[in-house]
Amino acid sequence: MKIRKVALIALIIMAVTLPLSVFAQKPVVLRLAETHPQDYPTTRGDYEFARLVKERSNGRIVIEVYPGSQLGQEKAVIEQVQFGAIDITRVSVSPVAAFVPKLNAFQMPYLYRDADHMWKVLNGDIGKALLASLEPFGFIGLGWFEGGSRNFYNSKREIKTPADLKGLKIRVQESELMMGLVSAFGANPTPMAFGEVYSGLQTGVIDGAENNWPSYFSTSHYEVAKYFTLDEHTRVPEIIVGSKISLGRLSKADQELIRQAARDAVEFQKKEWAKYEQLSIDKVKAGGSQITYVADKAPWIALMAPLYAKQSKEVQDLVKQIQAVK
Repeated sequence: MKIRKVALIALIIMAVTLPLSVFAQKPVVLRLAETHPQDYPTTRGDYEFARLVKERSNGRIVIEVYPGSQLGQEKAVIEQVQFGAIDITRVSVSPVAAFVPKLNAFQMPYLYRDADHMWKVLNGDIGKALLASLEPFGFIGLGWFEGGSRNFYNSKREIKTPADLKGLKIRVQESELMMGLVSAFGANPTPMAFGEVYSGLQTGVIDGAENNWPSYFSTSHYEVAKYFTLDEHTRVPEIIVGSKISLGRLSKADQELIRQAARDAVEFQKKEWAKYEQLSIDKVKAGGSQITYVADKAPWIALMAPLYAKQSKEVQDLVKQIQAVK
């Protein structure tokens, strides 16, 4: 009996003298999937988001960022987020619209007057409502990142007018809307995973693609597609999406902490985007790309009327609201 008492007293003394960290719970680890490489502006934004979450939760919540499509290509990743196999992802709005059709309104061609107009929409009631609208589909919309304007580039010829696109095989994201946009110009839309575009251009499986300056540069697409046309046909924001299953296991307070961290990472990401965009422009020009500037977008915009008319009433109403934002 005395031995048991001595052992018990010893255990109590150990418990009192051991540091509290010994008894601390393991941190909650969330995996964030990112398509782009480690130094890309969206990835830098991811790391800032992760830093804020860790700091504000005192290390209780850790977000591990997996850049360079380590966890899969966009469409597959979004599906895994929906089912809780991946916790968070940063993707373009385009592939998410396949799951949440209302998001098509955000990527209608020639919709925004400029970047400031887009950010007024994203930061206002429309942007907040659209983030909330993801929940019935199994997602939690956490925030928006800058994605620049998207433009056409190809390996065949200079594109000065919409007619110059006719017959070209243009890679698009797996999105009905983007396929419709390319078709309206008389080109042949070719859905293809982002990671396959370089080899597709190199081998002639596709003639061109469309994307922003940083993607054109960082993927080295400018090496195999020298003709870049600055038509700014879409400004498609990037979106940070969480799994309703994964984040639903956290307390409401921790979910709000994560949402706020995503919002607070935006200004950092926008600055990183601006720096990287200018670097990209300088590099591709130095690399010999031929840049064509579209001064008059009216002929391009006119061809989009049938595409706008095909959209659901829900999307058309939302487009009107977006256009009305001053």
